[in-house]
Amino acid sequence: MEMKNNTNLTVKTLVILATAALITACASTTKIDSTPAGATLYINGEKAGTTPFTYTDTKIVGSAVQLKIKKEGYEEFQTTLTRSEVPDVGAIVGGVFALVPLLWCMKYKPTHTYELVALTHQQESPVPDYTQQIAPIKKGGKKKQR
Repeated sequence: MEMKNNTNLTVKTLVILATAALITACASTTKIDSTPAGATLYINGEKAGTTPFTYTDTKIVGSAVQLKIKKEGYEEFQTTLTRSEVPDVGAIVGGVFALVPLLWCMKYKPTHTYELVALTHQQESPVPDYTQQIAPIKKGGKKKQR
């Protein structure tokens, strides 16, 4: 009877570990950073926080998220982050036994760093100073004879 209990415990443990591995294999995490740091990050149009920011999702292969990074004094930066950057070996091995994990066989790169471009103020054309007085033109002199 004790042998059966040990077997049941082992099977339960294996099922729990396999489920946990499958669930964690679905998630992918990446660090989103900017130079300079402290920029506001928007993910799919919603404010997510400031850089550096750790982003995690459980989306399937090929899924994309829109990133927008804003910081005062810098140009707004937009890009698309696609979950197809790095293969996930654990999900691929799991996919050999059950096809479902293959939906998560690709992950994000561990880090994405974006360099923001400072806004440059174009020099304005010098505005003529019309406040200076112009010397009047003198008339006179010799008249031409005809």
